[in-house]
Amino acid sequence: MQDGVIPETARDMFEGAYPHEPARFAHQFADHPLLTLDALAKLAARMRPDTLEHNAAIDVPLGTPTGALQPNGLTTLQTIERIDSCGSWVLLREIEQDPVYAALMREVLGEVRPIVEKRTGPMHKLRAFVFISSPQAVTQPHFDPEYNILFQIKGAKTMTLFPTADTEIVGQRFFESYFTGGQRYLPWRDEHAARGMPIRIVPGESIFVPIFAPHHVKVHEDVSVSLSLTWCSDWCFEHIDAHKFNRRLRRIGLRPAAPRLYPGGNRLKSIGQRVLERLQRPAVR
Repeated sequence: MQDGVIPETARDMFEGAYPHEPARFAHQFADHPLLTLDALAKLAARMRPDTLEHNAAIDVPLGTPTGALQPNGLTTLQTIERIDSCGSWVLLREIEQDPVYAALMREVLGEVRPIVEKRTGPMHKLRAFVFISSPQAVTQPHFDPEYNILFQIKGAKTMTLFPTADTEIVGQRFFESYFTGGQRYLPWRDEHAARGMPIRIVPGESIFVPIFAPHHVKVHEDVSVSLSLTWCSDWCFEHIDAHKFNRRLRRIGLRPAAPRLYPGGNRLKSIGQRVLERLQRPAVR
């Protein structure tokens, strides 16, 4: 295969890591015209309001709950316009709602599709996100419920990654709460820091972030723009179902075993959860 957005050597690095280990590798679209600040501001203006987020993000301690993040008093578009000085981050969610960005997402993920499908089966629920951050902005500890490649477009940042589903950081009760609508950001203790692996990326570099791997992010001295492309597998959906099913079991006094990490299966719990969800849906008249 000829080099595309992800060069052949980078695809080899991705293949060596997927799906368990993080990896840093090169990409070739840091100067893409769809990913400039001006282009992204125009994109934000035509996106659904429910897919736009922004918050103050400077001097925010790790472990700050989602609800405690402070608004910055600006609109999303104003935040992007003043991103060099307003001490905030902006998240544009599901930018594939725009056909041009959907095509870009499909093009890039198509380059890794053969590797992904060989290991974890068909790629489902393809999504794309853009993060626009002020210098020194912090993203709170969290995990992604999907596989993720983060492409650095502008500025530099350090992502500190922890082992997948690290039980010292993410307890089973947190997973169960998260997948039934609970808190997004992880609790934090200073002793967690020793378990992390910092990875610094600059424009033209990317990180593969394994599913359920806790991480937090710190932007360096300049405005940062990152593109995140994500997907799920059948195993991913079954693992999430298993957490929801475990929550049901815990509510009736049982102590269920944690879902199995890939390549272990969670099919029976997944089936149980899906059956119960169907039974609980209101009848359609």
